[in-house]
Amino acid sequence: MVSVRSVALSCLVVLGFVAACGKDSPPRPDDPPDASVPEQCDGGGAARCGGACVNTEVDPAHCGGCDNACASGQTCEGGVCIARCQIDGQQVESGAVNAANACEQCVPATSATTWTPRADGTQCASGQVCSAGVCGPKCFIDGTLYAEGEPNPANACEVCTPATSTTQWSARRSIPLLVGGADITAQGWRTAVQGPNTLTYGADYVRLETSTTPGGRTGGQLLLWRANAVDATKPFKLEVTLQVESASRHNSLDSGAAILGSFTPTVGDSVDRSQMIYLESAAIGWADDTQSAAFPVIDGAYHVYELAVDAAKVATVSIDGVAKLTRNNFTVDGNIAIGDQTNDPTVDGVMRIKSVELLCP
Repeated sequence: MVSVRSVALSCLVVLGFVAACGKDSPPRPDDPPDASVPEQCDGGGAARCGGACVNTEVDPAHCGGCDNACASGQTCEGGVCIARCQIDGQQVESGAVNAANACEQCVPATSATTWTPRADGTQCASGQVCSAGVCGPKCFIDGTLYAEGEPNPANACEVCTPATSTTQWSARRSIPLLVGGADITAQGWRTAVQGPNTLTYGADYVRLETSTTPGGRTGGQLLLWRANAVDATKPFKLEVTLQVESASRHNSLDSGAAILGSFTPTVGDSVDRSQMIYLESAAIGWADDTQSAAFPVIDGAYHVYELAVDAAKVATVSIDGVAKLTRNNFTVDGNIAIGDQTNDPTVDGVMRIKSVELLCP
């Protein structure tokens, strides 16, 4: 027979066991930490990455989080990777222009340690664009660079004028055919010559001089001519700025100082010579003597002589803007000439040509 005392002891043992079983079980090993969540550091940095405390606000290897490395040429600022250049010991923002050269900028993707040239045609200053990394007065039109003063290949009456526009052609008043002081051959001019004569250059002019040897049966000839100077199928205006120092009285169809709006080398054919403009001491006229006008040609000054031929082939000669001569049925072959056209004895001349221009419509 089980005693009451035995039962009581058994219950106490069971209750103790149950109580023991009700306590927390022994701790298990920790789960591995989530690598994407940096552990906080007690000090020395904002977070622990790879066993070291780092500042994810500025560390390019852990920018904004562990193992979030910035690319080459980038720095970490505020936990964000930002492109930068390191040039001459200085950090430079991506896209920043070199203060010493407006045609260079920081392009980390190209070079993080040196300045990168900006694209040709980039505006770098007023009236200037970049060309091979240098800022200068040029035009960038339709993807092509043009030097200042360079004409449009498709229209000689348009020119690169950077001060007006670096991206579009600018209209020009005239096309220079001869610039005084510069080599005439390099400008497309040829000569028809017979001695005695001299051709010399001044700062802004070319000087032509002919003479006759005493007792000589012929005189000097010095004629500058240019082929295809004008379009023979279209109206044109030719402007010649010159000074006549001396000129003999002309002979019919011959002149020691002349302007020819058509020319067949070496002295001109009968048509060229008949419609030639002669210049002498106090008058100008057509060389066939059909018309003349009084004018102080030899006065020590430069004058602007204009020959205009319209669509109806009517020619008008003006001096300093004042009409002096007209002629119908003017023949044009595209060539022009200026100077002493004849080798007649004692029919000589001396002149200075400053410029020859074809006016634009």
